[in-house]
Amino acid sequence: MTTTMTARRGPGEVVLTGAAVLSAFGRGMTALADGLDAGTPAFQPVDRFDVTGRRVGVAAAVPGSPALTDELVRVVDEACDEAKLSTAERAGAPLFLALHGDPALARVAEADRRRHSSTAFTVAIATATGLADLPIGTGIRAYTTACVAASTAVADAAAAIARGELDRVVVAGGYLVDADQFSLFDAGRALSTDGQVRPFSEGRRGLLLGDGVGAVVVESAAAARERGVPALARLAGWGRAGDAHHPCQPHPEGHGLARAITAALQRAGIGPADLGYVNAHGSGTAQSDVAESAALHTALGEHAGTVPVSSTKSLHGQALEASGVLELIVTLHALRTGRLPVNAGFLAADEHCALNLVLDGRTAATPTYALSLNAAFGGANTALLVGSA
Repeated sequence: MTTTMTARRGPGEVVLTGAAVLSAFGRGMTALADGLDAGTPAFQPVDRFDVTGRRVGVAAAVPGSPALTDELVRVVDEACDEAKLSTAERAGAPLFLALHGDPALARVAEADRRRHSSTAFTVAIATATGLADLPIGTGIRAYTTACVAASTAVADAAAAIARGELDRVVVAGGYLVDADQFSLFDAGRALSTDGQVRPFSEGRRGLLLGDGVGAVVVESAAAARERGVPALARLAGWGRAGDAHHPCQPHPEGHGLARAITAALQRAGIGPADLGYVNAHGSGTAQSDVAESAALHTALGEHAGTVPVSSTKSLHGQALEASGVLELIVTLHALRTGRLPVNAGFLAADEHCALNLVLDGRTAATPTYALSLNAAFGGANTALLVGSA
């Protein structure tokens, strides 16, 4: 029997009307879908920069050295085009951008650093794509909160739209594997030494970085109907919560993530039994995966052992600040096609991660609701609940 909770909604429903992406599988939704459906991890030896002397030399990256500015402009344009936004509608839509920072910042003269701040970078992308020329904070926003940056931006956009403050927001995020972050994660011994990410599995050794650039148009359902534009999916719920447990480690029982999941379900007015798929944060690290499993059991109860779960970081890598938008688009793909991506790299069951993992490629399902989960250093947790259109 389906359990229904009391809904907590603002005055309007929220939908997704456009999406575009670059992943380690290539540019565009087709490349991402093909990579997910094939279930073969995209990890390869790094040739974008010198990894001599590093413990690990593998990442999930597209060939060559793409420029973050160019890729962000491309995905924002493509998402706006799919949403059929006119020039005037673009000009009224703010940009919420998740990123680690302007890639040029670390190497410019001190006197020029303000021109390369995250704020300035966001303004430049908004200007290049014809989005709203609004003050920072009231319109354009830059998010730099690690692996929940993009998912926090999506939740903020949805909340503003549900309250009737905005008709639509373009949310984008971008990370391209770079030498600086690669060396930091390598030196911190966070990267997997066997060249694979193995979420929730015995023998997991850590994460691997991956390219991710994506954009979605988050819009009021009423505004989309008025424009005659079909919704790709509903953004039915969202939740955010903090652990305040440790600078890097999650609470071992996943308290913050459990609260975020519960908030997302309550906002949508659905129960755990209504969930058809969970795209987990699943970093492939020992402590994080156990904490996330505990959070799912706390929030979903007996259904935590039956709902299909996978972490696609095992396929496309960890895209840091862009993870939330990349994995939201992955979840959107699963919801719309009914093809659940595999939890790759699995070796053997971990008794502390008792989940119904998707271990077979091209698993078919008919989910009505799907969750996308993200967690970050500092104990930040997000849950985005996507519902079929």
